[in-house]
Amino acid sequence: QVQLVESGGGLVQAGGSLRLSCVASGRTVSSYAMGWFRQAPGKERAFVAAISRSGGDTYYTDSVKGRFTISRDSAKNTVYLQMNSLKPEDTAVYYCAASQSTAAVVRGASDYWGQGTQVTVSS
Repeated sequence: QVQLVESGGGLVQAGGSLRLSCVASGRTVSSYAMGWFRQAPGKERAFVAAISRSGGDTYYTDSVKGRFTISRDSAKNTVYLQMNSLKPEDTAVYYCAASQSTAAVVRGASDYWGQGTQVTVSS
């Protein structure tokens, strides 16, 4: 069993930056592919970014490429999402996800999910 706890969300002006963190407990982060999803009001949860177990491969949805960076620190059992040049359309609850398969993370079929952290970008 894995527990995921997100933090780092908040209110930021457009063009600003935030760094989200996801701390895993129960198993080491290096055992899982990890990802971030987001759900805006009235919309379905959507894929944002994923990172393979080794950290050697990363994947992003088109709308965040060049602005967001996913990374992992196995020593801290933590996955990060650095978000730069934030836009109002990035406003959503952001969820951390974990699975033994990167493909499963990307398609939203992760085994474990966090409770989410709110990101609000004002214009």
